[in-house]
Amino acid sequence: RGASLSPKRRLIRQQSFNSAIPNSPHRRRPSPSPRHSPKPAAIDPFSHDQLHVLHRAASNGAGSQFDSLSQAENRLRSVTKSVGRRIPKTPSRILDAPELVDDYYLNLVSWGENNVLAVALGQCVYLWEAATGNIRHLLTLQHDDDFVTSVSWVRDKANANYIAIGTNHNAVQLWDAEAERRLRTLDGHSARVGALSWNQHWLSSGGRDSQIIQHDVRSRNHIVSTYVGHTQEVCGLRWNDEGSTLASGGNENLLCLWDASMSRRGNNSGFSRSENFDQSNIGPRLHLMQHKAAVKALAWCPFHRGLLASGGGTADRTIKFWNTNSGAVLNSVDTGSQVCSLLWSKHQRELCSSHGFSENQLILWKYPTMTKIQEFKGHTARVLHMDQSPDGGCVVSAAADETLRFWDVFGSAPNERKGKALSMGNFCGSPMIR
Repeated sequence: RGASLSPKRRLIRQQSFNSAIPNSPHRRRPSPSPRHSPKPAAIDPFSHDQLHVLHRAASNGAGSQFDSLSQAENRLRSVTKSVGRRIPKTPSRILDAPELVDDYYLNLVSWGENNVLAVALGQCVYLWEAATGNIRHLLTLQHDDDFVTSVSWVRDKANANYIAIGTNHNAVQLWDAEAERRLRTLDGHSARVGALSWNQHWLSSGGRDSQIIQHDVRSRNHIVSTYVGHTQEVCGLRWNDEGSTLASGGNENLLCLWDASMSRRGNNSGFSRSENFDQSNIGPRLHLMQHKAAVKALAWCPFHRGLLASGGGTADRTIKFWNTNSGAVLNSVDTGSQVCSLLWSKHQRELCSSHGFSENQLILWKYPTMTKIQEFKGHTARVLHMDQSPDGGCVVSAAADETLRFWDVFGSAPNERKGKALSMGNFCGSPMIR
């Protein structure tokens, strides 16, 4: 086990979508055409949810039920057409991911600015180069009872080859992926580290010990401050693009917001500290308690500053939108299933979510109406992780069925569609991995 397994046994099989993805099981009977069409009802942006469930009505009311279903289907087609691009319903690439840990609280996929996808499989981390399809084995943890619990690439393009690895043995390892060399190990947690998020050269790590530790990876004494606010495992962490606010989600249903200024970030030499500054007891700026289950899925909006989307677990099932300045809930949408991850489009006002039981699907939403544009099905178990390519066009999903699937969800930027495609725009059609 471990180092003796080659990458080809870990992450090699590709299935073409023509043979791997069955036709949609939701085949519907054509709607009867009554003599007198009923007066169309007011448009409900969520009415197309009827596509999932075909209510069997009594014989005297069957016609109206089918008419309602037909109207909802036509409305969904109209929404899809208005997007202005073709969105394939099937994945263009499927990769086996054996030993992908089925744990909602972990974060095991990260797609870096270097166009390399990092995937944690059990004790190992593998790197898949999207441009070439090459697979490299980065590391295998030494102890049999240890396994990888989180991965996160540095978001800075100048340092895009550095990656943080969280482990079940409470540590965070920093690696130079290009040199395949471990740089250092960061301690401080007393339980596994399931969430990581970078803010320049500062790394935030969240653990089962309920703490969030801020590390300055340049410093020998790397622990800058500790954020205390959660009471159970921290399973979601995300800095906004400006690096001013950190959002964290926990198993106790809390969503917390922390300001970078709480860590007394100073000049380029690091954090400024005073003698009376208690770095071990920093509380959140906002404590948000509206979710009813664990909060793992977090995504900052790229086109509206201060807008945060969060998703709740099985007992919650909602996507909530927050004004992070005031803590107000702007909208809450019941998705009908566990929300595992969220991604905003870099090009459009769209949001993609991944889900658990019972559909195990991805959903593309139009913001702010939260009308469903399209659903992406094929996974046979909950879709635990998502990330997107550097150009924002392609989305990778990792599920408990031990597969990775690549979807052309967001497409290329509008100004690129009529011209030359982006370098990542064509990656989904790259040759098969063997």
